[in-house]
Amino acid sequence: MLLPLVTVVATGTVFVSVYLAAFHAPTPRDLPVAVVGTPQQARQIADDLDRSMVDGFQVRRLATEGAARGALKNRSIYAAYVTGTGGSAEMLYAGANGPSVTATAGDAFADVASARGDALGRQDVVPAPAGDTRSMSVFYASFGVVLSGFLFGTATYQTAPRLRFHWRMASLGLFGAVAGTMVALLTGSPGFDALPGPFLGIAGVVALLGAAAGGATMALTRLLGPAIGTPVASVLLLTLGNSTSGGSMPPHYLPTWLNPLSDILPVGAAVRAVQGMSHFESDGLVSGIINLTLWTVVSAAVVYKREARSPQEGRSPSPRRTPSAVSR
Repeated sequence: MLLPLVTVVATGTVFVSVYLAAFHAPTPRDLPVAVVGTPQQARQIADDLDRSMVDGFQVRRLATEGAARGALKNRSIYAAYVTGTGGSAEMLYAGANGPSVTATAGDAFADVASARGDALGRQDVVPAPAGDTRSMSVFYASFGVVLSGFLFGTATYQTAPRLRFHWRMASLGLFGAVAGTMVALLTGSPGFDALPGPFLGIAGVVALLGAAAGGATMALTRLLGPAIGTPVASVLLLTLGNSTSGGSMPPHYLPTWLNPLSDILPVGAAVRAVQGMSHFESDGLVSGIINLTLWTVVSAAVVYKREARSPQEGRSPSPRRTPSAVSR
């Protein structure tokens, strides 16, 4: 009788705790940035940045401004300090990474420029689109798809507990395809024009995310039972997955104990892939597809194995012949 109360309170407590830990006072850890200048200038600016924000930046030296622009475009760095002559310098950044990154790098670079006596200019190399000025659309889209996938995974056993395995997987695939198409329409030029990536690419990755979220929920439900599996799936996908996705700010801002989940859970893989297709030369696309495919396939294998062990729960019951029917 107390199990529903305990699971609901525990799930809510984990949600609040994780989101507060992740976002109550986010500061970067080893955020990749670059310095364009001599080795001596790079070392000096790296020391200045470390004094401005201890362990906040991972600084590398690049030889030319062109190399810095290229690194910003493929998201191997998040900002670059370009030294100049005559007391001038320039900050290169990618506004598509969101205002948090721009503000963090801007404040730190301004401190460095002030200490060096440089007049700091700024240039946005990868600006956010007009339909997504805060670069949050991918977070909203992924959150909605993961929530829908979770609800689909729980509802499929509530409404059709004896559905055969192949029909259950077919319905999961159909759900993913519909979710991917709808998100691509809403976020693309037919809708809000928020994500400028290719329609089929975004639809495909989001479809895989929907299938991974729904499949993981199904697998946990079959493995642990609805009473435990449903809240575990909620914590794994909705709480840990969405909070570490990198959709609101890069994973470098997460606490060290949460950061690795961004690369492991399907939400983070999908968010990075969609961001890469939209802004950063397909950064994270291949690894994202592999991650999402593995989650989907492994989840399907778990469901198949569990239903094979208890086939009476995975197939429709055969009609019984009544004595009167036999006598006829």
